[in-house]
Amino acid sequence: MKFWSIRLSLFINYWIFAILLNSVGTVILQVQNSFAISESAAGILEAFKDLSIAGTCFLVASFITRIGYKRAMLIALGLVCIMCLLAPQVPAFWMNKLMFAAIGFSFALVKVSIFATIGLVTNSSREHVSLMNFIESFFMIGVLSGNYIFSRFIDDANPGSLVWLNVYYVLAGFAFLAFVLLFFAPLDESSVTKNVANEDSISASSDFISMLRLAYRPLVLIFIVCAFLYVLIEQSIMSWLPTFNSKILNLSTTLSIQMASILAASTALGRFVAGFIFKKVDWYRIIVVSLIFATCLVLMALPLAKNIDATQAGATQIDSWFSAPLVAFVFPLIGFFIAPIYPAINSVILSALPKHDHASMAGLIVVSSALGGTTGSIITGTLFEHFGGTVAFYCSLIPITIILVALHLFKKQTDKLESNRALQALDV
Repeated sequence: MKFWSIRLSLFINYWIFAILLNSVGTVILQVQNSFAISESAAGILEAFKDLSIAGTCFLVASFITRIGYKRAMLIALGLVCIMCLLAPQVPAFWMNKLMFAAIGFSFALVKVSIFATIGLVTNSSREHVSLMNFIESFFMIGVLSGNYIFSRFIDDANPGSLVWLNVYYVLAGFAFLAFVLLFFAPLDESSVTKNVANEDSISASSDFISMLRLAYRPLVLIFIVCAFLYVLIEQSIMSWLPTFNSKILNLSTTLSIQMASILAASTALGRFVAGFIFKKVDWYRIIVVSLIFATCLVLMALPLAKNIDATQAGATQIDSWFSAPLVAFVFPLIGFFIAPIYPAINSVILSALPKHDHASMAGLIVVSSALGGTTGSIITGTLFEHFGGTVAFYCSLIPITIILVALHLFKKQTDKLESNRALQALDV
């Protein structure tokens, strides 16, 4: 119970940003209704979010220990609180872009800080991977909560209404409470900051170069590919599932957003369960089996959507969970099977590196994740507009196949590192 208050703060911070970040799927749907924006144009919101995350990491992550993990998170929470208060006052598409740029900047600070802080509040690699999964599962609970919070502010009778923007007042309140909780939570950062005061001669540019040097290691390079592909899969589905539900399955806007929460719930459950299983079973076996099941689910579920798309065109909009087609319940379950991948590979790479490299590595994690999310959303949006949602989601099978190969190489590299460490221990 030594670290209970700071751990609670990490969970709450991740929950807040889960709501904000993954509201992009809802906002993509809403800006199409409110501002007459096309699918491909709306998809650019993902880029404003993810590219700002990547840019911030390149600028800040390599020397975030100089700022301090706790201070960086407080700055992030303060900024999103201000932006949430401003968003309803300026109802325009450009403001949505600016909003997600600010969210992306803030999340980069929070995610790097949280990933680095996990190493400070855990005592073993098993405890590390377990806590990582629990925190990531709480992130998905935030996504689930966000879908319901946003759906409460949507007027199905008037699709073009701007009343949905009032949700940001509620989110500003959450951000303020999270700020206060973190402010009073103690965090000992001395193990990673003790040398900073004596490193005045080392410039920020050298910190940045150190982060880039990490990327040249074979283990890190392969990890970056795995993280990029995973987030590409997850975000392409998560960001476009509300639109898929609305335009392909003919659900009402409110129901489309609410049923998208099944994906978040299944992902949260998958990571929660994995948090226990990883304590006893090798991470690689779990992930391979999970990807195989995910592939099977895509092949079984999407044909059902294709049938609905062909037979229900022009039908009355569905506004009840009981009337929703089976595919609306089944396809989002893919979240359960892909859920353990991201926290597991993040934990494996962080556990493989010394603690003073964790902030830099977390920066690379966030950058690769951000680029994967942007790429996935833009590609899916383009495919959705030109070929339909069913084809767009079928394309998720391509990165799933590639990630299976990349994970095999990643496993070989981690095994090689462990063998080298064992030999060095024997020599000592």
